[in-house]
Amino acid sequence: MSPLLDFSTKQNRANFIDRRLAELYPETPIPLDHRDPYTLLVAVLLSAQCTDKRVNLVTPALWALANNPADMAGVPVEKIQAIIRPCGLSPQKAKAISGLSRLLVEKHGGLVPRTFGELEELPGVGHKTASVVMSQAWGEPAFPVDTHIHRLAQRWKLTGGRNVEQTEADLKRVFPSEHWNKLHLRIIFYGREHCTARGCDGTVCEICRTLFPDRKRALRTKK
Repeated sequence: MSPLLDFSTKQNRANFIDRRLAELYPETPIPLDHRDPYTLLVAVLLSAQCTDKRVNLVTPALWALANNPADMAGVPVEKIQAIIRPCGLSPQKAKAISGLSRLLVEKHGGLVPRTFGELEELPGVGHKTASVVMSQAWGEPAFPVDTHIHRLAQRWKLTGGRNVEQTEADLKRVFPSEHWNKLHLRIIFYGREHCTARGCDGTVCEICRTLFPDRKRALRTKK
């Protein structure tokens, strides 16, 4: 990289990251297999403390059982739990899937709502899950923060990283809103492939080395 590039400011670092990730990942496929907003919502809920790969292995059997709110609301929680057990936290997730399916039928005509407030009222749906649905199902600007994004934002000094809420707010300040929906996926892709939890400590991957060529010590990620 050119020595003339100045990465001393957060905004300059963000601008470089935005450009470089767009070069590395021009396409941004959603990692979770789904058919529509409802199956995306359930898949994101299942992905909590579970890999996308495992969710994608489990959901075909779940969709074969029921792939819409009306049908899922009629399935016993125990049946749902038996299928999703490999995803972990299966008792809580099964109850949430059953409960949100019933609420979608009773309150939303069987449709996934299009607002953060209505999504976050659903059982098991927190801000991150709502953000994924808003961005990927409805195309609304949102910046869901997962462990990869939280880690990389700290390594790249875009946030102080006290919590994911702060990280989300800090990233929204330095990246244009029209880039958020693709950019959050690009950061996830890069975090999985290059700036991994164990494979990079803030000094190894291309972007870390470019932004902080003089960094000598490993950077500890705040939870």
